[in-house]
Amino acid sequence: MLQNIPTHLIAGPLGAGKTSLIRHLLGQRPAHERWAVLINEFGQIGLDAALLSTDDDGVSMGEVAGGCLCCVNGAPFQVGLGRLLRKARPDRLFIEPSGLGHPAQLLAQLQLPPWRGVLAVQPAVLVLDAQALASGAALPEAQAQALATAGLLVMNKAGAVDEEKRLWISARLPAVALRWVDHGGLDLADLPKADVEIMDPAPVDNVIPDGKAPVTPLWTDPTRPLCSYQQAADGWSIGWRFHPRQRLDLARLQVFIHRLEWRRAKMVVHGEQGWRSANVLAGQPLAWEESAWRRDSRIELIFAGPQDHAALEQGMLDCRLPVDH
Repeated sequence: MLQNIPTHLIAGPLGAGKTSLIRHLLGQRPAHERWAVLINEFGQIGLDAALLSTDDDGVSMGEVAGGCLCCVNGAPFQVGLGRLLRKARPDRLFIEPSGLGHPAQLLAQLQLPPWRGVLAVQPAVLVLDAQALASGAALPEAQAQALATAGLLVMNKAGAVDEEKRLWISARLPAVALRWVDHGGLDLADLPKADVEIMDPAPVDNVIPDGKAPVTPLWTDPTRPLCSYQQAADGWSIGWRFHPRQRLDLARLQVFIHRLEWRRAKMVVHGEQGWRSANVLAGQPLAWEESAWRRDSRIELIFAGPQDHAALEQGMLDCRLPVDH
């Protein structure tokens, strides 16, 4: 029965390390439990689920692309979460909103019908970039508003932040529990817990929104990627999804990406040496990691404002390798 599912909101600004933290938590899943992760993406391509992809069949992924989960009463969110719950019937649920979202609003709305009694919502976890804070960077307004209501502030990328800077940062934050970590290394036992009202058994399946999965576009030409771009209040994004047979030249791709002034770059790519992923903020080097994703290459760039999408698409096309037949 879908009832009183422990639900953890893992929020934070772009690039703070939310995906790394969730990946670390997934590695601690008890063998007898089923877990689910709902991911909101600013763009339309659906990349965070690919970055989180594992060989673990006890973890189910769901996505709500192209927007902000603070619009929790909107149809995409309602249907996406309902569909994931019906499919996974999880023992634990993680929700990762976009770094451009409004976590305090989302947390409050998740405790209202139709989710009341279905989800046992725990205090939110807010992941922050300790290095950025140490350098004096300000938090986006929506994330700053969520500080006081969070159950735990995870200060990620903390290895290079000395004790004096940690005290300086702590003095400027609300009196909320802190954990200083690197690479999202939070223990499952450290997730904040709440005294949640336990609802009486009820046929909650009847009230969970249902709907069909969105239709995934198919390639008419395996050599040309599907491209999607959008403008929103907080930025402009463009993404590509390549046919499974299409491989990319990672060296050319890296040169092309570094010429652009993006805010965020995320990708899972099939190159000459296999599958690689990268997930970086502006000013950071593009460091490749091994990827468990094996379906198709996906690339997403987030900019502060609109770009010449035709020029970007041509640059991406120039990174292709000959298609295997």
